[in-house]
Amino acid sequence: MPDTVADWLQVVHDRYPPAQAATWDNVGLQVGDPDWLVERVLVSLDVTEAVLDEAAEVAQTLVLAHHPLLFRPLRRLTPETAAGRLALLAATRRITVAAAHTNLDVTDDGAGTNDPLVALLELTEVGPVTTELREGARLKLVTFVPPEAVEPVLDALSAAGAGRIGDYERCSFRVEGTGTFRPLPGTDPYSGDGIGQDANERELRLEMELPRSRAGTVVATLLAAHPYDEVAYDLVPLLDGATTGFGRVGRLPTPMRLADLAERIRTGLPAPHLRFAGDPDREVVRVAIVGGAGDALLDAARAAGADVYVTGDLRHHVTLDAVSLGLQLIDAGHHATEVAAMPTFQRRVEASAREVGLRAPVVASRTPTVPWR
Repeated sequence: MPDTVADWLQVVHDRYPPAQAATWDNVGLQVGDPDWLVERVLVSLDVTEAVLDEAAEVAQTLVLAHHPLLFRPLRRLTPETAAGRLALLAATRRITVAAAHTNLDVTDDGAGTNDPLVALLELTEVGPVTTELREGARLKLVTFVPPEAVEPVLDALSAAGAGRIGDYERCSFRVEGTGTFRPLPGTDPYSGDGIGQDANERELRLEMELPRSRAGTVVATLLAAHPYDEVAYDLVPLLDGATTGFGRVGRLPTPMRLADLAERIRTGLPAPHLRFAGDPDREVVRVAIVGGAGDALLDAARAAGADVYVTGDLRHHVTLDAVSLGLQLIDAGHHATEVAAMPTFQRRVEASAREVGLRAPVVASRTPTVPWR
């Protein structure tokens, strides 16, 4: 079977669930049809005309970008706006465009936009700059199964995508209890003393986690595999824990001068347009990082106890205020603080795709999208 856009979106969403994206974000399919075929996946930080030209070199290319092409609502789809012009160009060339944005930013699989800087600076005691409990991308399935049927049901649910936690599969919890029922006319009870008779039966409560995106498949599998003619089950939304959040904050192995830290980031990312604000000789230990545009999280970085905040797109007055409050700043640029994560993102998506049998190659765009010279 040829790969389709829907197949590839399933892979991306299973790995980087849209439910983990910020409420103001726009992730997932931007341009295209889920039924279109995919012959190549082109990974890019941005969607520009040059990137679409590159995508057009191979028919049926899916552009998988970090930054959404359609970020703000469009009143009309015309060439009068940059987003409208590029969306029309992609559609007329039959190029699919999809985005993994803040759902990629917060991931803890090593492909997040902050992870290259964490590795470069060898930070320890690393955690998110901001944390919140919110409804996540996983559900818990709870059902009740007679003991003799629990293993076949567990096998079927596992094959359908339930019970996978990290690098473990077929994960479940079960506890014994008593189920009660009274079958009415027209039913076909699995056990009991007959129609209209009260029954008490031994059952196992079976619990398994599953991705929200697999809920329909898992429930259909449960109904097909379960021996009861009426199956009782619950799907319980799970909250993401405190390890999910934007940015990273951690400690340097040894204190560094602000100027030395800036130079290490400038050459290590690389970030040729890097600038810093504060005392060049100030020793810093605790570093907060937010890839991309980080104005909005300055207060969170201070609250996290950071000595220095590394981000991009810092404005003049925001910078003055932060320095006056004792927070040193390194503006390494929006592009540089995020593009370094794209190779790992590419590898993670390709590995997940191969696990489910997708065959289209996943390649890095060769088109630079940094606008500054």
